[in-house]
Amino acid sequence: MCKHGTMAHASGSPLGSTAPVETVASRISTRVGAVAPSATLAVDAKAKELRAAGVDVIGFGAGEPDFPTPGAIVEAAVQACRDPANHKYTPTAGLPELRKAIAEKTGRRIAMPFEPSQVLVTNGGKHAIFNACATLLDPGDEVLIPAPYWTTYPEAVRLAGGAPVVVATDSSSGFVPSVADLEAVRTPATKLVILNSPSNPTGAVYDPGVLGEIGTWALSHGLWVLSDEIYESLVYGTARHASVLELVPELGGQCVIVNGVAKTYAMTGWRVGWLVGPPDLVEAAVNFQSQVTSNVSNVAQRAALAGITGDQSCVEQMRSVFDLRRQEMLEHLRGIPGVSCAEPEGAFYAFPSVEGIMGTNWRGKVMETSAGFADALLEEAKVAVVPGEAFGAPGHVRLSYAMDGEAMAEGLRRIAAFVSELSA
Repeated sequence: MCKHGTMAHASGSPLGSTAPVETVASRISTRVGAVAPSATLAVDAKAKELRAAGVDVIGFGAGEPDFPTPGAIVEAAVQACRDPANHKYTPTAGLPELRKAIAEKTGRRIAMPFEPSQVLVTNGGKHAIFNACATLLDPGDEVLIPAPYWTTYPEAVRLAGGAPVVVATDSSSGFVPSVADLEAVRTPATKLVILNSPSNPTGAVYDPGVLGEIGTWALSHGLWVLSDEIYESLVYGTARHASVLELVPELGGQCVIVNGVAKTYAMTGWRVGWLVGPPDLVEAAVNFQSQVTSNVSNVAQRAALAGITGDQSCVEQMRSVFDLRRQEMLEHLRGIPGVSCAEPEGAFYAFPSVEGIMGTNWRGKVMETSAGFADALLEEAKVAVVPGEAFGAPGHVRLSYAMDGEAMAEGLRRIAAFVSELSA
């Protein structure tokens, strides 16, 4: 129950926690025992496990570029390893040079000034989100999370003591909430709104007009906004990425921007992200991180600095390849009976609806959910996708096109063949 006594609202409700296993609850804290495992990582791990056992599995689950980290970035890390200064502790908030570069990069993009003191370097974007939630939320504070959502958002909110509240969207709105959608579930307990554009899992890019309206609405109600912009460089066609602060600069005192190098520079394993926000929030988050992880790996920070300040042509090269794969995947998916797919405008995911397949038979069993479809697809066709239930959107599946083009084409062929064999 939230601190104002509300458990559910007309158009949205706090997500229910996953109850810990009884035999575990006596040994593991209720807080940690209730955390749901990452469905995306679980699907990727299962595909790798089968592949290691000799099974020819094609995995669409991983949300990471299949490209190697650009050579200049790797070389910067090699040189950093040889510098004894990087063998020691450094400031918790990040290397001063990197904080300065992030502040300048963010300022150029949003067209407003940021100081290095407004930057905290974290162990990836996921860590930045958790730090922000831990710093902002008290028990019972409600957080509005548009669905489909990235799997980490509700779990980070719960771990911080907050109550995630789902705001439903669908393909008719491009999976983007309106102010009316958000207002319908706002209560006196609402403190934070999480926005993600371009979106994981849908690939949706918020229209600047709609995003500006949301920012103005949040400002008028004194709500914080957490804007996850990790896919900012991966937009396609006529879509344009905009930050909510770019559109509503007055929101600066109650907005946290999360970003990182993982998707832009193919550096998922390097674990460097950051948050940018008001000085008092960042100061508190730095204090929190000082007791949890201290500084991020200095070598990884030096590599991130080389990425941010170096030649950006590698970013466009990868984006162009993703765009071609995006178009190919969309064409194939739309050619499968019972499957429909909104066009993804950013990131590297497609989020097709498989509701037209629900009710069909596979081996004498009726597939009633997208999770059931994903299980059957893996067992029969040896193709791994992430079911929409993991993102608060049953009836869909997520496919990443951040993968080898030939493997992607073969995986899509297998999906089409599997669906064609299903019976009503």
